[in-house]
Amino acid sequence: MKTNYTSPLSERYPSKEMQYLFSPEKKFRTWRRLWIALAEAEQELGLDITNEQIAELKAHQDDINYDVAKEREALVRHDVMSHVYAYGTQCPSAKGIIHLGATSCYVGDNTDMIIMAEGLKLIRVKLVNVISQLAKFAEKYKDLPTLAFTHFQPAQPTTLGKRATLWLQDLVMDLSDLDYVLDSLRLLGSKGTTGTQASFLDLFEGDHEKCRKLDQLIADKMGFPGCYPVSGQTYSRKVDSRVVNVLAGIAQSAHKFSNDIRLLQHLKEVEEPFEKNQIGSSAMAYKRNPMRSERMASLANYVISDALNPAITASTQWFERTLDDSANKRISISEAFLATDGILQLYLNVSEGLVVYPKMIERRLMDELPFMATENIMMEAVKQGGDRQELHERIRVHSMAAGKMVKEEGKPNDLLERIAADPAFHIELEALQKVMKPENFVGRAPQQTTEFLNGVIKPILAANADVLGAEAEITV
Repeated sequence: MKTNYTSPLSERYPSKEMQYLFSPEKKFRTWRRLWIALAEAEQELGLDITNEQIAELKAHQDDINYDVAKEREALVRHDVMSHVYAYGTQCPSAKGIIHLGATSCYVGDNTDMIIMAEGLKLIRVKLVNVISQLAKFAEKYKDLPTLAFTHFQPAQPTTLGKRATLWLQDLVMDLSDLDYVLDSLRLLGSKGTTGTQASFLDLFEGDHEKCRKLDQLIADKMGFPGCYPVSGQTYSRKVDSRVVNVLAGIAQSAHKFSNDIRLLQHLKEVEEPFEKNQIGSSAMAYKRNPMRSERMASLANYVISDALNPAITASTQWFERTLDDSANKRISISEAFLATDGILQLYLNVSEGLVVYPKMIERRLMDELPFMATENIMMEAVKQGGDRQELHERIRVHSMAAGKMVKEEGKPNDLLERIAADPAFHIELEALQKVMKPENFVGRAPQQTTEFLNGVIKPILAANADVLGAEAEITV
């Protein structure tokens, strides 16, 4: 049993892929890839760096001597220089050209940008798969009438599939935001101590064009379209805020979905998956608590509030750089990604296994439908020669009486019987009951669902067919 603190975000909620992405191993391996890219680019631009030196760097790219780096850091109190030193002990002929002309942010900031880009790509795969699962649900239940709610009070019916399109639309917005930010990400590049590239201008003996090309070569080697054209020592911390805002947007959408599922589970209409041996309560054995949806909401609250961290950091930077961003950034960015990954794991699991109870949905809808049908009934009675104003008042009185029976006496809704017994309406009970078809009251909900799926969702899924089929990985 461990005796030191371990974050739940390192063991309990996110996927192994996301955990690795924010691991020290990933970070330090990326540092070495960046040092190799820098050496190669500098060689291509004419600096005296040999093929043998680069080959030596590549030979030790992944076998990192952490013990040497740790011992050195205890002495010099600088993580980057400790790893430069450790790399140099493995690559004696290349020792003198490792990190040539660069400052710590060359590896630190470029690595952060690479990891955030890869993290967004992992998030994107899960987001698209959640959209795929909800699309199947919406298609399956596009025609199933259900009681809609405004203010959590009974309102005009919709269909269960149409309700799912509301969840989907939020996620489509999130995907759009994610793609926009992901496409805009650039590397810091090799900007030097204050962003002026002065050290590189000196290395290239005043050749500005080579300094400009150096950035693009590094970006090409690391798989990025380019580097930010200007920076201080660091890339603008506003980038971090934009990235985490995308994650917070996904958290908002997931929270809304989890709220709806928990309310529907309370109504016994729709439930999240519940495994055969799962325990809902330690005291009440009969309970089926919506714990996955609750966990989604809990993690979403964290991500939404975490978005404030990079916003504050970005707004309080001084001039070309300060170091008060570092500790906060190490925590807030990684945890936002890890928590969002956990949220989407749960979202995928829940949306894949939603349990629907059509009879409960029908019963609740039929309890309320007579009230909602009164406008139709009144119009039919007017056609039979009735007075619209008189009928309106009679329906109001009958509705209040029927509502009292339901609320105060716990009896069934007898509004139709009251109207049928009122000679002013000239309508028999059998005719009224024929009006009570739920599908007559859902408007264009089925058609809207089909149009949305065909016009919006299917093109997204077709464009992302290569990433469909992801499965959720739930630890607890």
